[in-house]
Amino acid sequence: MLYSKVARGLGSRSVVTAVKRVVNAKAPISPVRDEERASFSAGQSAEPPVPLAKSGGYGKPLSDAFKGYALESNASHSSPSTIVPQSSEVNWAVSFQGLGSRPFDDVVQSELSKPISPEDIEVKPDGLIYLPEIKYRRILNRAFGAGGWGLVPRSETIVTDKLVTREYALVCHGQLVSLARGEQDYFADSGIPTATEGCKSNALMRCCKDLGIGSELWDPVFIKSFKKQHCVDKFVEHVTTKKKRKIWLRKDREVEYPYK
Repeated sequence: MLYSKVARGLGSRSVVTAVKRVVNAKAPISPVRDEERASFSAGQSAEPPVPLAKSGGYGKPLSDAFKGYALESNASHSSPSTIVPQSSEVNWAVSFQGLGSRPFDDVVQSELSKPISPEDIEVKPDGLIYLPEIKYRRILNRAFGAGGWGLVPRSETIVTDKLVTREYALVCHGQLVSLARGEQDYFADSGIPTATEGCKSNALMRCCKDLGIGSELWDPVFIKSFKKQHCVDKFVEHVTTKKKRKIWLRKDREVEYPYK
């Protein structure tokens, strides 16, 4: 009906123009940013706008994800780029220089690939075998020399009610080797300084996996063989609670307090 009324008073070309105006008036209007409008006017195709991360979504700060706070609240520590002194040639807090660019010398490769001595391996009460953190440092010192490697923080220290966590980078002979996030539990506020050190040690051990240090500890065949030869499981009793449980320990070790 609208079309017939317009057609009687206008030409065919005017009718088409009028109908388009009516249809466009009823179409929903989406907001267009200034830069998009400029690209359209220039005859260029613009990519659809990408929505920003919502509050509480994937892009939220790690401190929010952990429901904690950043230990470095000072403005000078607000970004990773300020962690490394300005006099440094490379800002290892953000740089990936040398990652995967070249292998280390044969001498270094030989030292890193040496099998771990069974005397250095420990076992936890739950049966998990591990290499003490100080052993990793000694292997790095033998391979790269004291001062030839270092651990660099790559993020703020996040503190929750029970956990301290921070990301670190392992740099050896001026080459970034690996990134890892360390973590450490604590039970009282007075234990946070100790937990931050434990967090650093945990990150170091995780970074060393990329160098192949202690790779046997993740080999199921080696784990079963080591526990069979060097470990034993025993039933023990807690001195205070009198509860009994089974624990693992090395054959050359004695049951220690609080078990007997």
